[in-house]
Amino acid sequence: MASKIFSTLLLLSTIGDALAFWRMECRGRTGLARIDPIMDAGLVSPHIHTVHGSSGFALNSTYDDLMAGSCTSCAVKQDKSAYWTPALYFQDSETQEFEIVPQVGGMLAYYLLRGDNVKAFPPGFQMVAGSNYRRDYTVGDPKSPDPPQSNWAALKQTGQEDLEQRAVGFNCLDYKKDPEGSLFRHYLPDKNFLDGNCPDGLRIELMFPSCWNGETNAPDHKSHVAYPNLVGNGDCPDSHPKRLVTLFYETIWNTNAEQFQGRKGRFVVSNGDPTGFGYHADFMTGWDVDFLQKAIDTCTNDSGNIRDCALFVDQGPLQTDAEQDNCQFDVPTVLASEDGSAINLQNLPGNIQIQEGPQSATPGAGDIPPVLSAASSLLPSINALGFSNSAQPTPSTSSPPVSSSTIPEAFIESVPTQVSSASFNILASPVEQTSSSSSTPPPPPPAPITTPAPVVNSEPGISYEVVSTQTITNGAQVEVIVWKEPVVYVTEDSVTTVTVASPAVKAGRKLRERHAWRHRHYARGS
Repeated sequence: MASKIFSTLLLLSTIGDALAFWRMECRGRTGLARIDPIMDAGLVSPHIHTVHGSSGFALNSTYDDLMAGSCTSCAVKQDKSAYWTPALYFQDSETQEFEIVPQVGGMLAYYLLRGDNVKAFPPGFQMVAGSNYRRDYTVGDPKSPDPPQSNWAALKQTGQEDLEQRAVGFNCLDYKKDPEGSLFRHYLPDKNFLDGNCPDGLRIELMFPSCWNGETNAPDHKSHVAYPNLVGNGDCPDSHPKRLVTLFYETIWNTNAEQFQGRKGRFVVSNGDPTGFGYHADFMTGWDVDFLQKAIDTCTNDSGNIRDCALFVDQGPLQTDAEQDNCQFDVPTVLASEDGSAINLQNLPGNIQIQEGPQSATPGAGDIPPVLSAASSLLPSINALGFSNSAQPTPSTSSPPVSSSTIPEAFIESVPTQVSSASFNILASPVEQTSSSSSTPPPPPPAPITTPAPVVNSEPGISYEVVSTQTITNGAQVEVIVWKEPVVYVTEDSVTTVTVASPAVKAGRKLRERHAWRHRHYARGS
């Protein structure tokens, strides 16, 4: 028999520097092409990517190439990094044809200053996050919310593969309702759910590992970094004791655009993944190390706004939206005739075939003979991030303009734990048969609502239940005092009674969560 013993205490914890971060705004898209200089260096990538950052991005880009780029599609001109992810497509159920989903406002790259002694990325640093071949979720039921982070260790869910799966999120956007927490849902919802619940589109999110062993790269482009035991927070493994900036990507796709309304079909990631489990992202630094380290040390305003960082402003000016939009990389000749933004594509770019799982996807690009890169030959497992087989060049893509609407800044890391499983919908379902309607340009989306930076959770390994809350308003700041009780389990049987003592708890700490006022960022003029 198990019974609960409660002892009431006031938890006092001030959220301070843990909220320090900035949002790197990358309004422009430098290109849309089958290029991946990390996983497929020098080769044509099997699937298409949406790319932001330095114009020096190319098939075989290096740190020096990015730094030598003539422009960047991000607001801070010193940021010549390259940020890229797979694109999102819609497949019409009647015609089976594909078209790209409009991207809203470029992307945001959050630089979260988590942990102690946070270091800048060194020259030549690169990494990937996520697993390109994954088509299943193995950390519990994907249709249910994550358990409390304090329970992950007891559930044996702090392995790197577990944390990697929880580092991907698909956020349903409805600016008339309270926002979902970041990394709230770990799979791609089907079109019926998106149509009925997400009028402002879908925000795809990914958290990168931030624990580091000191190397700039690894043969698999992943093992030189690791996740802390709570994905974005927590402790680093002994093998990776150093702490880098925590990168978090947000990209919004207009799944409710007019051309998709009234049509049956499904959304699919450009690597042939309709589940979302295989979503991934790449990063290659293009920062001057001293400049980035100074930003880490001084840009600690918890607003996250790059305009509140004197270093960025004084060394500016910051680039306008138009300047960011005008930055493009040179499309290689081998890809010059491939247009991934064309309407009525017969196949995903690269002839990538859709693989629904739950078994891991396999390399291959339709009827095009694959040419495996050296990187993929080292990683046959599902932990290999990108397809490393290169198609015989079916040429590349020009980059259509991204929607001029400003991307929302809406990172809320706290995840609700008591949510109806109906809110999670079901996994992406097979394509339904129906008629297709004609395409028309999408209208500008409404102005988004901005929410505060992520909130740090309580100590790992301790479970608490909320007893009551008290709200104190002081001008524009709202403080919430949360009263919680620790839960201690006592196990009894007919012979003996074994009591598990309550873990030591820091008494007299006050949990304050500064709730910033919501504000809006309006679309820029055309």
